[in-house]
Amino acid sequence: MSDGSWDWASAVQTAMAAGRPVALVTVVRCEGSTPRAVGAKMLVDVNGLFAGSIGGGALEERAIAEAKACLASGQSKLVHVALGPELGQCCGGAVDVFCETVGGGPELYIFGAGHVARHVVAVLEGTPFRLHLVDERDDWLNAQEVSARVARHVSWEDVASMTAWSDQTSYVAVMTHSHQLDEDIVRALIDKPVRYLGLIGSATKWARIKKRLLARGADVAAAERVRCPIGVDIGGKSPREVAISVAAELVALANRK
Repeated sequence: MSDGSWDWASAVQTAMAAGRPVALVTVVRCEGSTPRAVGAKMLVDVNGLFAGSIGGGALEERAIAEAKACLASGQSKLVHVALGPELGQCCGGAVDVFCETVGGGPELYIFGAGHVARHVVAVLEGTPFRLHLVDERDDWLNAQEVSARVARHVSWEDVASMTAWSDQTSYVAVMTHSHQLDEDIVRALIDKPVRYLGLIGSATKWARIKKRLLARGADVAAAERVRCPIGVDIGGKSPREVAISVAAELVALANRK
């Protein structure tokens, strides 16, 4: 089962190296007359852009839509497509395509690379989360104990404005060294489509920040989505214990379909 018309494996590697989630769509079963054979492949990203082909037309449009849905949910799936009049096609056959997410799934952006943040990274190592650390302080961001597999970003403004946020797969934890910076980041992200927006600190801290955000025009419903304090109550207060509580909350939410 192969498609020698293009180097799809290299295309997947290129996408992964760029941190660009894609779905690999493969024809795994054909019945009757179909435009391509078993093994035909194409790559789809969150914008619907693709390389390769599984046959064009309405079949390909349907497969692209299903692939984008897989990227949004972080889950792969098998799709059956009948090539009949309802698709505007007259092949009369049917195909099964498998949409496999590559580099998709939950992404956690941690703003601030302090002690708790680095423990969160360590605890979540080996889980489906793809991890990002954001901090303008070079010595904290590039500390030796931070895994080389963690993506690092210096400018929080660039991350806030340029990331393709998803209310299915984007998670944010704000835990910088400055309450003012925390407030600025929350204000920039409060209207973004993220599944989780958490702020480290006490309920008193959040009450003060929330009051200022609302006075500056933040939407009340959006403000209610912010979680502060963050983490599940495990009774510990050390940086690692707080990190474990935060990681547990994130994993539980990610596994809740």
